Amino acid sequence: MVTNWAKFFINGAWVAPADSGRQIPIYNSVTEELLETVPAGNANDVDRAVRAAHAAFPSWSALSVAERAGYLRRLAAGLRARVEQIAPLISLEVGMPIGGARGYQTIRASEFFEMFADLGESMEFEQRIGDSLVIHEPVGVVAAISPSNFPLLLTLVKLGPALITGCTVVVKPPETAPGSVFHLAEVAEEIGLPKGVINVITGYGPEAGEPLATHPLVDMISFTGSTGVGRRLLQLGSETIKRAHLELGGKSAALVLDDADLATSLKQATDQAFTNAGQVCFAWSRLVVPRSRLRAAEDILQEIVGNHRVGDPLDTETTLGPIVTSAARDRVRGYIDGAVREGARLVTGGRSLPDGIDRGYFVRPTILSDVHNGMRIAQEEVFGPVIALIPHDGDADAVRIANDSIFGLHGAVFSSDAERALGVARRMRTGQVDLNGFKLGGVAPFGGFKQSGLGRELGSFGIQEYLEVKSVQL
Repeated sequence: MVTNWAKFFINGAWVAPADSGRQIPIYNSVTEELLETVPAGNANDVDRAVRAAHAAFPSWSALSVAERAGYLRRLAAGLRARVEQIAPLISLEVGMPIGGARGYQTIRASEFFEMFADLGESMEFEQRIGDSLVIHEPVGVVAAISPSNFPLLLTLVKLGPALITGCTVVVKPPETAPGSVFHLAEVAEEIGLPKGVINVITGYGPEAGEPLATHPLVDMISFTGSTGVGRRLLQLGSETIKRAHLELGGKSAALVLDDADLATSLKQATDQAFTNAGQVCFAWSRLVVPRSRLRAAEDILQEIVGNHRVGDPLDTETTLGPIVTSAARDRVRGYIDGAVREGARLVTGGRSLPDGIDRGYFVRPTILSDVHNGMRIAQEEVFGPVIALIPHDGDADAVRIANDSIFGLHGAVFSSDAERALGVARRMRTGQVDLNGFKLGGVAPFGGFKQSGLGRELGSFGIQEYLEVKSVQL
């Protein structure tokens, strides 16, 4: 049955779009059949939502932190109560296996609301510095634009700090995976969240996202997505000097040093890189191994990839599902073909559908070897289950390879010597580095260097992004 989300959530009510005849189709990533429809919003819808958020700001920001924290906890509880509605929907929209859709996409997402509630209640929003009182105040109306790979979690990573600080928000979820955010709006209505604090509209980027970035009553843009779109939003927002918080692309490198256990390191790196079929901004899509162990690494990786079960994400045995759209699938296939034309060698995988699958937006988990940093596959974000295997000639060369990128979001170092690994991590120009395996944080800051973005998410660092600083001379 096709779900038809026919209205927007604006000012605490479900309202018809300005152009009710235009709908955006969302397709099942497994069957390629129609799954949902949502309205295609335009500048008029954006204006209504922004004005509702603007009108709600004075009263919402005047509540105590404890009162706002209470709403966050009730939102979290409401989302958890819907996990069996939300998680399968995200699996079919995005392709993530159901275990991850329940865990990362829904339950962990709701936990972020609780984390921000706890952190907000523990923070000091005023402090005396000499003869001055320094006050941290909410920035105002936030335009939160979230991506398709983690549509609910990455929306809540923006909403949590925005709401606890006293900001009001207009959310534009991804037009390819919006359903979970409509559930969020229903929960907001159920718990009696004050009108206008959260507003949800859908639409294509040029018609809805860009009007949000240029609207004079929007004080801040918080965007997660591609560097190209982030660059465009930054340009548009600069016309009215908006604050911009951007979590953008990555081409993260996992460095395997010559003293690391090769099989264990490769297994952990591959599992991280293939999370959500590689639809992860911080995926370790460059795997940098000692040149002397390149052939051994290829053999190990071929076995690791062969053990992945590709298929229906609603099947609990599936480890790797499809990706979000046919356009995304074709883009990933294009990168694989382009890498081979440039001289990369296909170790396993490729452009054809996985064995036993005849439809859906599937891409074979793929390993490419003989890659060097002059190739597109080593420089551009693929956003699919594709790993570029690159040889290095020692620690300094591995760091050089890792840093030779316009991105700087994430990375990893594998070594049996903890001090050596830490020394290498310190030299990597990236916002996060994991030592000897993936560690999903929550309180530590998340964000990137260079063209991977501006600002930080999560923890107290994430909350600070949504605050202005006022100095009162006493």
